[in-house]
Amino acid sequence: MSKVVERSQDLGPCIPQNDDDLIICRCEEITKGEIRQAVHDGMYNLTEVKRYLRTGMGLCQGQTCSRLVRSIVAKELGISPAELELTSARSPARPIEMQTYSNEVW
Repeated sequence: MSKVVERSQDLGPCIPQNDDDLIICRCEEITKGEIRQAVHDGMYNLTEVKRYLRTGMGLCQGQTCSRLVRSIVAKELGISPAELELTSARSPARPIEMQTYSNEVW
């Protein structure tokens, strides 16, 4: 069961860490510091972080970074990663020629 984090709680300032420049999401080049700052800016769940920073929206669709992002967000919120609700995965959309939808041969 996911835990709802009280939005009125004060997380305090985002204190820089030595490894904040570590790239977590390689596809979108998002660093650990950017994820931590997003949480302190009010992104309290994985979907909000994903929409705010585009983590997990690159070519791999979160296959390489989703666990790391989840653990970073949970640590900043002071909860277990298991308490965070997962984001929904979607297939990347690609443009399709209108001819594909037609029964006629051009």
